[in-house]
Order: sequence, then C-alpha cells, then structure tokens
Amino acid sequence: MNAISQRTLRETRDAAMIGLLLGCGLRRSETVNLRLDQLQSRQNHWVIVDMLGKGGRLRTVPVPIWSKSLIDAWLRGSRVTEGNVFRRVSKNGARQDGGVKTDVVWYAVKRYAKRIGLDHLAPHDLRRTCARLCHEAGGELEQIQFLLGHASVQTTER
Repeated sequence: MNAISQRTLRETRDAAMIGLLLGCGLRRSETVNLRLDQLQSRQNHWVIVDMLGKGGRLRTVPVPIWSKSLIDAWLRGSRVTEGNVFRRVSKNGARQDGGVKTDVVWYAVKRYAKRIGLDHLAPHDLRRTCARLCHEAGGELEQIQFLLGHASVQTTER
C-alpha cells in the first residue's frame, strides 16, 4: 500500500481497489462491480452488503477502517455519488463515467508490485493474503470461508 503515492486521481482509485483486495479479500470482479449503495454502516462498522460472488452466493463483507478511508479518498476526489464505485480515469487524469474492467485491477496490482520488487504478484494473491492475515489474527476457518464466499471449507483451507 505504501508504494501508491495517491497524488493523482488514478493512484487514489488504485489504492482503494487494492485496499479492497487486501483488506476485504474481494475478487477482481467483485471490486469492479461494487456499487456505492452496497457500502453501509452497520452497528458502527462499515460493511459491503449483498456482495454477489462466484456461484451466485450473497454475503456481507466487513470493511476495515483503513480500507474505508482509501475508498473515501477516491470518492471525494472523483466525486462519485451513485452507481459503481470505481470509474475509469482518462490519460489527462479526469474521471470518466464508465466503470472499470477487471483488467484495470490486474494492471494496477502489477504496476505497484513492480515498484516494490515483486514480479509475480497477482490480485488473487492479495485475496489469499487477506485470508492468511485473518487466520493469523485468530479468525476461525468457517468465518474466513464466509468472508471469501467459498462454497467449501476445503477451498479456504488451501
């Protein structure tokens, strides 16, 4: 996260997307399809509600405060007030109305990984890191399974 300076609108967007991959364990498709109305405060915690994952499974995903701060910085800078959270940014740095595609997430992860000397980091590696950090913090396997939207606990164990 420290490799992203957030001086430009694009960097601010990229930081928010990567923050969701790492902090919430989202898939690329879940990140680009995230809508503003899905970000809600519940019992003094931020969550993503009705996250539609693989296999059509719905789940509620907790959002760490640091990740929500990155999203807020993007929303302020981009002036997104409805619809998809993440939008394209033109070469001149202006926000466009169209949403981003999953390859935007892929290239963002690759770009910042290269800055810190990691040649083989993919977006899904950040999802696995999220799971590992949750486990190391004492999270039960079933909780992590639900967080990630896995149908089988065996997938989570791997």
